[in-house]
Amino acid sequence: MPARRRQEKTLEFNLRHLRVFLSASRNSSITKAAEECRLSQPAVTQAINKLEDLLETALFQRSAHGVFVSQVGKVFGRRVERALGLIDASFLATAPRLQVTATAAQLRAFVAVCDCANFTLAARRLGIAQPTVHRAVSQLEKEALKPLLERTSNGIVPSRSGQSLARAADLMFAELAQAAMEMSELKGRESGRIVIGAMPLSRAYILPSVVAAFRKDWPRIELQVLDGPYDELIRELRRGAVDFLVGALRNPLPIEDVEQSALFNDSLTVMARKDHPLASRRGLIVDDLRSWPWVVAARGTPTRGHFDRLFKENGGQLPESVVESGSMIFARELLALSDHLACVSSLQAGREIAAGRIVALPFRLPDTSRPIGITTRTGWEPTASQKALLALLHRYDH
Repeated sequence: MPARRRQEKTLEFNLRHLRVFLSASRNSSITKAAEECRLSQPAVTQAINKLEDLLETALFQRSAHGVFVSQVGKVFGRRVERALGLIDASFLATAPRLQVTATAAQLRAFVAVCDCANFTLAARRLGIAQPTVHRAVSQLEKEALKPLLERTSNGIVPSRSGQSLARAADLMFAELAQAAMEMSELKGRESGRIVIGAMPLSRAYILPSVVAAFRKDWPRIELQVLDGPYDELIRELRRGAVDFLVGALRNPLPIEDVEQSALFNDSLTVMARKDHPLASRRGLIVDDLRSWPWVVAARGTPTRGHFDRLFKENGGQLPESVVESGSMIFARELLALSDHLACVSSLQAGREIAAGRIVALPFRLPDTSRPIGITTRTGWEPTASQKALLALLHRYDH
């Protein structure tokens, strides 16, 4: 199962400092920002200075006529507006007062408790004391004027309002992580992490070559390739823990807040060991395949859908002996040791066949073409390094 949150160290932004920065940027004035944020002018200046020290870059150009956001500041400001827009929308729907009182530390603690369903485990994950986590979440609930967590027999779970807030906080932190990446990229540095949700074909066929090419120009960006069931990966994508998915596209879309772009088409084939009784037979029909044991993808996947339809549309009876697995390594070893057949990607099969341990049976699987591509969150804006990786995926010679 993929990790629920990014674990890399990111800059710890102060939400109030970010709001002060946006106000000063919008008004080109420390005085107006102080009035708008209800702070003293020295407090506004101190907030901006701390933010610039954290980013190690100047966000404003100072003059006698005011403060004017720099080009770097404009890039940063667009990310901050996106991040705060996400959390503010949730605040307004959940508890408007939180827009003024909630801190990043409180939100991180709240998200960790939602993930771990336990204060002690959340504290361990954050590397802080359990009372600190409890105090932060309690203060957040107090300011919200409503319960954000519910105690159940299975642990602590977020309420309906809490679920919305946790997801918005996740996405806000993902945007801020991208902001930090962009600031580094503008300074010619590499930092941060790109997290790719990889479905079976992409892990074996496209990603190794693409990652190797990416590493030539971006050797220090941390890459994480996560595998897991599609439903888990799409959930992580929607929460911001994964940047994009690579693999079989879904039709229709599983949910309205993701987008898909196709890279190429793949089809399915039937595989067996080289000396399988069916390997040398010609003119195979569906009934010839029905009585053999199979290893196939899990229910709900496009591959399994094609497999089930093949038998249902040709007699209605599915094979009785079926092993479910999304692992090509497992399928290859099982085929080599037994009479099992496998229904797998033709592109994956090509490499396994070239290795000489398994063969494709002389049986054509009709209507199994399926698009392979990239799935992202709707409205997601990649950084320069993320764009470079996506461009390599689109240019991949398949």
